[in-house]
Amino acid sequence: MIETRITQLLGIRFPVFQGGMAWVSSSSLVAAVSNAGGLGILGSGPLESEQLIQEIHAIKALTSNPFGVNIMLLMPNAAKVVEICINERVPVVTTGAGNPGPYIKAFKEIGTKVIPVVSSVALAKRLERAGAAAVVAEGTESGGHIGEITTMVLIPQIVDAVTIPVIAAGGIADSRGLMAAFALGAEGVQMGTRFILSTECSAHPNYKKVVAQAKDRDTVATGHSTGHPVRVIRNRLAKQYIEAEQKGATPEQLDAIGKGSLRRAVIDGDVEDGSVMAGQICGLINEEEPVAAIFARIEADLQTVFSRLSTLVKNPEQSKKIKESNL
Repeated sequence: MIETRITQLLGIRFPVFQGGMAWVSSSSLVAAVSNAGGLGILGSGPLESEQLIQEIHAIKALTSNPFGVNIMLLMPNAAKVVEICINERVPVVTTGAGNPGPYIKAFKEIGTKVIPVVSSVALAKRLERAGAAAVVAEGTESGGHIGEITTMVLIPQIVDAVTIPVIAAGGIADSRGLMAAFALGAEGVQMGTRFILSTECSAHPNYKKVVAQAKDRDTVATGHSTGHPVRVIRNRLAKQYIEAEQKGATPEQLDAIGKGSLRRAVIDGDVEDGSVMAGQICGLINEEEPVAAIFARIEADLQTVFSRLSTLVKNPEQSKKIKESNL
């Protein structure tokens, strides 16, 4: 068990968040992650009000542990999602694509922890001033909507800039990524792509198969011209989108190409003309397994990582030999 300010703040056993992925992170996955000791997060983006309430109730029926809801603040229904989360007294809210400042006071009054996803130092500092309990600092290696800065570069800068806990996201799928994040100053991690390949994830088998078969260079970032880049696995839709960008397509034309594409991939299983969002770490993940097994492996492998680090620190001579062998 690893104890950090994040585990203390949220009352969870592992400082591991499951990314709130639209269409992907439904109640079955969220509850499984929370039951395993992490923080499961429901992706609220595509859900109508009644669907969101039903999913929250389903999570509560499946787990008594803390869970979260991700709110995309630029969505037309964002205010309604906030209202539902307050009424349902959701323990944790993560936010993206907007400023949660106007809602933080109301959430704090009921004990809900607001943890925004950020991709820059300036935004992290602003949201700390607004009252955020922590921030998820997300590097460009992530799947879905991304920033421009790598995880390795972003995390230590944000850690140095704020006093609240930082959760690292982007390119993390196992105990090595977790320890690397700790080394950079983070107090927890968020993993999204790793949990796509879990038995409790309700994504279409075609979607999971493509993620499992993807290699290290199989993702591409689209949408740079819109100012809102998205990382996906290369397919026919990604090629069409990139070609349209290169030809100077307007944001409206690009929106038309991408409209409904994530649902087509995740729900319908159309992995050629659908948007298969996944992070660069997908090349490290090649099998589907239960959430409990994912957490058990992380816990077991941590001992190996600790032992390796301990050897390097306690045995300077061996450390020197390893260094020389790599030159």
